[in-house]
Amino acid sequence: MTITIPHSTAGNDPRFEWRGTFTNKEINALHSECFEHPLSDDDWWTQVNAFSLGWVCMRVSGDLAGFVNVAWDGGVHAFLLDTMITSALRRCGFATSLVEEAVKHAKASGCEWLHVDFDPHLRDFYFGACKFQPTDAGLIRLR
Repeated sequence: MTITIPHSTAGNDPRFEWRGTFTNKEINALHSECFEHPLSDDDWWTQVNAFSLGWVCMRVSGDLAGFVNVAWDGGVHAFLLDTMITSALRRCGFATSLVEEAVKHAKASGCEWLHVDFDPHLRDFYFGACKFQPTDAGLIRLR
């Protein structure tokens, strides 16, 4: 399921909601579109409620058009995961607004650090528009 939303959202400004409601069907469709994989039947609602500090839903005309998950360690570190904007609204500043909303709520929740990892083509987005700072980090591929 691909959401078709015109680039002009006049009169239908995006609505951002911290810990907003969503259905598994609509988040699975958005994830499939954004990460280019077959549609799955994951239980996102149970997962984010059990393991996340929060998440931000972006809706346009009632449709889920963006999402970002803010996982955390239960202390002062939070982690951005699964930043998604439907293809019809990419490169319009909505992803930046989505991340800004996540940053605001992570900070208000008492987190001191917000981490993100990303594919190389997103470097300018996270280091530029979103103002993340480059750090040394390590990674071990487990599968």
